[in-house]
Amino acid sequence: MLCHNLKASLDPVAWCKGALGFEPDSWQAEVLRSNSPRILLNNSRQSGKSSICALLALWTAIYRPGSLVLCLSPSLRQSSELFHTVARFYGALSEPVASSGESALRLELVNGSRIISLPGQEQTVRGYAGVSLLIVDEAARVPDDLYFSVRPMLAVSNGRLIALSTPWGKRGWFYEIFKAPNGWKTWTVTADQCPRISPEFLAEERRSMPRAWFEAEYFCAFNEPEDSVFGYDDVMRAISSDIEPLEV
Repeated sequence: MLCHNLKASLDPVAWCKGALGFEPDSWQAEVLRSNSPRILLNNSRQSGKSSICALLALWTAIYRPGSLVLCLSPSLRQSSELFHTVARFYGALSEPVASSGESALRLELVNGSRIISLPGQEQTVRGYAGVSLLIVDEAARVPDDLYFSVRPMLAVSNGRLIALSTPWGKRGWFYEIFKAPNGWKTWTVTADQCPRISPEFLAEERRSMPRAWFEAEYFCAFNEPEDSVFGYDDVMRAISSDIEPLEV
């Protein structure tokens, strides 16, 4: 048993298989085993991105005592869904670490670790510090100002940051990082790479949805926002940092 626990503490994939009977996809195993402090997942809908981040949150809380894992989502409903995934895996563990407190959006373990899921409102997240793992769900829809306000939570703890999302146009910090991932490890997982999504379903979706929506939702394409008057690349080409702004 000691050998098993040691292996699980060193390898999240071994823990998933042994404690939960969960067989991760190849890219999920790569994410679980990655040591990168900054991870961006540009994934199709229903590809398993939330599941793998919930598993990593739970593994961190169990095998890194005293950890604070913060899960941030744009809305209360999305926060509830992500935490429900965490709670479902916790309830399925063969040998769970006992909890010292549970609520609809919070799990506290007797080893001092906490997993807290919060909706994306700046006033509700600013009070947290010393975050070991910060997970930003539906990151493409999290506003820039909220994203920049939560990054300092990692300053003292040197915590990890994982951003996961399906694209939402050529805009915002999620797109900017994907386009120039300095210091970030990125994964792009399209629907045809997910064994749980059938070709027949994708063919039906392709017929039923506007092309831009289909490409974004299932093939991770960063398309121009529908309300754009000018294309993103055209706007960027018209901007120069070498020109001094006019004083009015």
